[in-house]
Amino acid sequence: MRIAIIAGEVSGDILGSRLITSLKKHYPNATFEGIAGPEMQAVGCESLFPMERLSVMGFSEVLSRLRELIKIRKSLIQRWKKTPPHLFIGIDAPDFNLKVEKVLYQAGIPSVHYVSPSVWAWRESRVKKMKGSMDLMLTLFPFEVDFYKKHQIPAAFCGHPLADEIPLDADPSSAREALGLDLDKDQYILAILPGSRMGEIKRIAPDFLAGVKLLHQEHPDWLLLSPLINTKVKDEFDQLKLAIAPDVPITYIEGQSRTVMQAADQILMASGTAVLEGMLVGRPMVAAYRVTPLTAKIIRLFKMIKSKYYTLPNNLADEYLVPELIQEDITAENVFDRIDSQFKQDKNERQQMLNRFAEIHQQLRQNASDKAAEALVTLLESKASEKVTAND
Repeated sequence: MRIAIIAGEVSGDILGSRLITSLKKHYPNATFEGIAGPEMQAVGCESLFPMERLSVMGFSEVLSRLRELIKIRKSLIQRWKKTPPHLFIGIDAPDFNLKVEKVLYQAGIPSVHYVSPSVWAWRESRVKKMKGSMDLMLTLFPFEVDFYKKHQIPAAFCGHPLADEIPLDADPSSAREALGLDLDKDQYILAILPGSRMGEIKRIAPDFLAGVKLLHQEHPDWLLLSPLINTKVKDEFDQLKLAIAPDVPITYIEGQSRTVMQAADQILMASGTAVLEGMLVGRPMVAAYRVTPLTAKIIRLFKMIKSKYYTLPNNLADEYLVPELIQEDITAENVFDRIDSQFKQDKNERQQMLNRFAEIHQQLRQNASDKAAEALVTLLESKASEKVTAND
């Protein structure tokens, strides 16, 4: 069994590693190749290109790397058409993976997309291109299956692996102990997550830091923690801090973002998968999202946003649980206001929000990686049966 697989960013790498582990229960001798990060490589996936070359977001950012991305995609398609794998899995990264899936699917190679693009939220026209381009869409969220059925695309709800991994009652004291924090101090902790990409840091961190400076003036006893994914991101963030909030004490943690969120009383973060994690660990949070001005202009000009909310918890709950700061709304004053207001929120109101988070968490606990692997095994068995019938 030879399986081709592409992940384009950190969250996809995590999903891919769990899926590979589950697939190996069915196919112990299977080999995996494609584009993988450290997590997937650790479980035996050969990476033919560095995953970080795919980690771009927004129209203007992609344009600057378009030639390289097309070259990588063409190389992989040629390789797999020449020596076809038994299965291709594209994990997220739809602008890259959907084209690969379509070409391989039309060449008779079973092709699956894992993690639905947010076509229900924006750029819904993309769904037309998916029809007849894949054998199966594996979704993380239940409402997505109905959306694809409406468009006659086979889909299966698998749940979210993070919901399986994160306990329903994530204890802050154990996380604080794991981080080496002083448990004798009953200190309020604000976690600051400005993003994992350099572009996010540059676009969001300055306003985060200016807002945190105001928060520190109001709440000087708060402990401020910031988990940063690597040294490069930490150095960039620290340079901004020295320029904007040099006197604000922020404790940096290398990686361990989930542990930091679990240790925190409240979270300020860049919108993305981390917001889902924040919901799953059950912490009040404020989320912010900003793209380049050109990307924002294109999105607004063509009215690409279809969903009511920007963050996953709000879309899953269909209510405004997580305050959202989008584009121009990300200012120091708004960061201060949203965090401070949430801190002073009525206890009953806060508990209702946390109860809603817990309900969604339970709904997403489906033993997702095993469920996704079983759907792929069923697909491959069906394909094998079709071949036998055709030969007969």
